[in-house]
Amino acid sequence: MSEKLIEFNNVTMFYNDPDEAEANENIVPALLNVDFSVNKGEFVAVLGHNGSGKSTLAKLCNAIYEPSSGTVKVKGIVADNDDKADEIRRIVGMVFQNPDNQIVATIVEDDVAFGPENLGIEPKEIRRRVDDALKAVNMYDFRHREPHKLSGGQKQRVAIAGVLAMQTECIVLDEPTAMLDPMGRQEVMQTVHRMNKEMGITIVLITHFMDEAVKADRVVVMDGGRIVMQGKPREIFSQVEELRSHGLDVPQSTELCNALGLEKSVLNVDECVEEIAKMLGGAR
Repeated sequence: MSEKLIEFNNVTMFYNDPDEAEANENIVPALLNVDFSVNKGEFVAVLGHNGSGKSTLAKLCNAIYEPSSGTVKVKGIVADNDDKADEIRRIVGMVFQNPDNQIVATIVEDDVAFGPENLGIEPKEIRRRVDDALKAVNMYDFRHREPHKLSGGQKQRVAIAGVLAMQTECIVLDEPTAMLDPMGRQEVMQTVHRMNKEMGITIVLITHFMDEAVKADRVVVMDGGRIVMQGKPREIFSQVEELRSHGLDVPQSTELCNALGLEKSVLNVDECVEEIAKMLGGAR
């Protein structure tokens, strides 16, 4: 049986005061009665249009927010005070959309060391962690650079290294590639998959890019503060019309094969080419 790392039990989240929200039915919750869990070592992609609740879900995972009602547990810990929140953040790290908002130092290696220093780790161990983290994201050769001279993808990888250096078991990434060009997106996603597959780090990826979700273990779709679909990528992306009803597209390969009346559960270019080849072979 898989070990649950994160558990949401009937979680509702209002950004207003809960009593005010209860008295005013026009105030819409960011999350409503959400049950959600992430297993240790799992890669979960969370999809949804703007305002669907996916970023709120992300921030609840590492105790940036506390729910208005219900409970969020991380390894059985409920963040009901500041000490518990700090404990949770040592288990679940967070990477945000804009790396400039997360980088605090003027030299790359100093930035990666910032988190472990705040944890009171001894200097020799910090040095080892910083070097290991930068090597893991292929940024070791840039350790003496100034962050503002890096590309967007490189900055985001430095932000990820900062979380890795804290040795968290899980990393939640809130639309980490939204501000990047295609090359930067590719760099970051390769790093994220390597952390999951080779290092065993649990990943929760919040994204609006369908192509980033196809390699996840599980896809969760949110709309109106609720989880409306979840399952394996092939299962979710084969439901083209339902995804569209929630304001989402499907991967381009799936879209093309669907338009041609071919297999709907195609997820990538290779599978799309194979289906088209079958169609053309049958047409002869």
